[in-house]
Amino acid sequence: MPLADMPALLAAHRAVGAFNFITLEVAEAIVTGAETAGTGVILQLSQNAIAFHGGLAPAASAALRLAETARVGVVVHLDHATDEPLVDEALAVGIRSVMFDAAHLTDAENLARTAAVAERVHAAGGWIEAELGEIGGKGAHAPGVRTDVAEAVRFVSETRVDALAVAVGSEHAMRERSATLDGELIARLAAELPVPLVLHGSSGVADAGIDAAVRAGMRKINIGTHLNQVLTSAVRAELERDPDAIDPRRWLAPGRAAVAAEVERLLGVVTGRAA
Repeated sequence: MPLADMPALLAAHRAVGAFNFITLEVAEAIVTGAETAGTGVILQLSQNAIAFHGGLAPAASAALRLAETARVGVVVHLDHATDEPLVDEALAVGIRSVMFDAAHLTDAENLARTAAVAERVHAAGGWIEAELGEIGGKGAHAPGVRTDVAEAVRFVSETRVDALAVAVGSEHAMRERSATLDGELIARLAAELPVPLVLHGSSGVADAGIDAAVRAGMRKINIGTHLNQVLTSAVRAELERDPDAIDPRRWLAPGRAAVAAEVERLLGVVTGRAA
């Protein structure tokens, strides 16, 4: 199947699951889980994961090939890029969906830089996600931070981004699914903003919270840490079962299978197909 288009993928689903990968096995598992679920998916590659591989080309090439051969629609997305040259490089290799993250800058700098990057992304035929800058000296997804609706409306209008990650109670890298989201704020943002809302830090949100967030207006659900936990748990169990195993295929295969099953399950929650 040809590489999916982000606006078309979002239009075809109640919401779309966006899963981060670091290793090839996890990327394969994400696509396999989506195929089994029979729903489109977003395959995300972060700037940190790219640095781990020593550059964009190795992981991006694999992700794009997986997307092109998948039996469901797959968008390859550059996640949390803080370096503008990396955004340009991603566009050059065929990635048409990016998140430019200038949230560490002042609001004025974030707005100006994001607007400039959005112009280049659109000129290349791409789609861009962003998030508001630090609020009250805290990161956009730090504890206690909430997105101001009026600020969000202004930011989207002046930057012309295609989607906005908003702070509604989730946090990055949570290991427990205990975050409580502000459903009323999500609904207000969804009503006022003309672009899709993105929930970062969804690994820390339980199934019921994800479903409620989607019902309130979230359209793109980012999950990374949770899949890392699933992979590591399965690999650890296999190595404990067979401590003499040295062939990585022996212990990576159960990990890959576990991640695929969890992606399939989570996509049921995100799309509303779960029982």
